Amino acid sequence: MSDVSLMVNGKRVSGAAEDRTLLVHFLRENLGLTGTHVGCDTSQCGACVVHVDGKAVKSCTMLAVQASGSTVVTIEGLANGADLHPVQAAFKEHHGLQCGFCTPGMIMTATDMISRHPEGLDEATVRTELEGNICRCTGYHNIVKAILAASKTMKGSKGKAKQAA
Repeated sequence: MSDVSLMVNGKRVSGAAEDRTLLVHFLRENLGLTGTHVGCDTSQCGACVVHVDGKAVKSCTMLAVQASGSTVVTIEGLANGADLHPVQAAFKEHHGLQCGFCTPGMIMTATDMISRHPEGLDEATVRTELEGNICRCTGYHNIVKAILAASKTMKGSKGKAKQAA
């Protein structure tokens, strides 16, 4: 057993975990953060995407002990209280989900994608960057539409913030 200490969704957490415990299982089982889903255990589906030190990571590919000392954001840490994150709001507004199983991973991937492309996104880029996330219910049309809308909203809000400064 190893001690794992992380900053998760703005809170310092720690716990004991076997050395072979995957980050996804540590988050779900030790911390009760069940929004991060286990879909395939083989890094194919993207349902387990979280942000580790500001980058999207499939948490089924990382051991909890490897993440020790890192800052982790899960889907539960994205919203600001009752106020949805712009990507979450766009998924809701543009019906970017059906059963919802892949949605947390899609949203976490999308927020990372948008932060890496502050100039904005186009459909081809979104579709290419979503290749590591599988949705079995949709044809991705509304997911792509939601990500593009969120990108536009977030790009616009950054411009307004600069003008106000």
